[in-house]
Amino acid sequence: MQSLKFGLMAAAMVCALSATAQAADCARITALGETLTHDTAVLFSTNALKNTLAAQGRVGKGPVRTTCNTGSMTTTCYSSQMACKGATPKTCLGAWLCF
Repeated sequence: MQSLKFGLMAAAMVCALSATAQAADCARITALGETLTHDTAVLFSTNALKNTLAAQGRVGKGPVRTTCNTGSMTTTCYSSQMACKGATPKTCLGAWLCF
């Protein structure tokens, strides 16, 4: 009976450590887009997020959240998404061009 308890405790510990290690590879990534109009600022921020994830070798998990602030001259949008390591990093030149 005692060996069964020890086995169950060891299995629970392995599962907990595995989940912790997997969670450590995930992060919320945020990208910024700023331009004169709202629509292009959203486009810039979501595209920058997509390419940032590709450059870091991350895979997006869940929905992309975009918030925008309108200033006196420009609109600034921030797009963010949870992303985990799991892809081969790509070479990117800025936020628009990845190979």
